[in-house]
Amino acid sequence: MERWIADDSEGNVEGAAGNLKQAEERHSALLARRERRRMDLDRQRSLSLQAVERFTSVLVMPHPERDRPEMKNLRSDPETEAIAMRVVMDHEAAQGRSVRDVHEDDLGYDITSLDTKSGELRLIEIKGIGAESGTVSLTPNEKKVAEDRRDCYWLYIVTRCKTQPRFEKPIPDPARLPWHEVQKVDHYYLSVNALRQPTTLREREAPPYGEPKKE
Repeated sequence: MERWIADDSEGNVEGAAGNLKQAEERHSALLARRERRRMDLDRQRSLSLQAVERFTSVLVMPHPERDRPEMKNLRSDPETEAIAMRVVMDHEAAQGRSVRDVHEDDLGYDITSLDTKSGELRLIEIKGIGAESGTVSLTPNEKKVAEDRRDCYWLYIVTRCKTQPRFEKPIPDPARLPWHEVQKVDHYYLSVNALRQPTTLREREAPPYGEPKKE
């Protein structure tokens, strides 16, 4: 009886490891296919550099609302992120799951968490907030992977990272949520020199009266 249980447990671990390897291979294949498609699109654009003419200038300034709490949450905070990572990894390990840190690999998520008994794999993106509440954001790559791997992509949020970290309820399939695109314009800028130069409008010459237009 004990031998049968041991053999069954070893089989579950091997099966879970196989599931993890297949998931990683599938994700790598998706990334490679997307990169090949991007390169194909780049090759399709045939551009040649001609004479360069400057029309105006652009002044880039810090966001005027950068100190507001909701805007601060959009900026990365290494200390908050590190605390959130530790809290989540400790939580997953306490559940008996095999945890792996991949946040430096630019895969679109921070850790993998594998249940060695059932074989369930979670690709977890971790967000930390220093305050009691706030907003979290996804990068384009994170959102893309969340949409591609809706079967196993999870979002974990840790609040109060600056005081007493609180682990919020994990969110499966975050791609289904109503994310808002961050796209805001506060100012427009035009060089005064552009106003001092004459504006030329090029129009097609009209044919003499009575003659048909040339195609």
